[in-house]
Amino acid sequence: MAETVIARRWASIIRTRDKAAYTDYVRRTGVSDYGATDGNLGFQLMLRDLRDDITEVVTISWWASIDAIKAFAGEDHQRARYYPEDDRYLLEKPDTVEHCDVVIDGLALPSRVT
Repeated sequence: MAETVIARRWASIIRTRDKAAYTDYVRRTGVSDYGATDGNLGFQLMLRDLRDDITEVVTISWWASIDAIKAFAGEDHQRARYYPEDDRYLLEKPDTVEHCDVVIDGLALPSRVT
């Protein structure tokens, strides 16, 4: 892979009954912010049911540079970015996120995945 790509990973948990509402909420907030940030190469929201009405939420966003991440997240790009209604859904709000350099990329999703 010749170009720099950085993966930004954040995770939390929600109530399973809130999956549809939370997904709609993220479409109205994070999706538009990701897409409006120069240097964002894409993003994914993943859900995984864990136990007793608890679902893990994971977002991975793909970035061209640390400067692009800072344009989205702020100067302290290691800190998680939250929105006003997050307290309504999130049972945990981690302070930080993970960043990884993507060194091998074999992702080829079908266009129907949205």
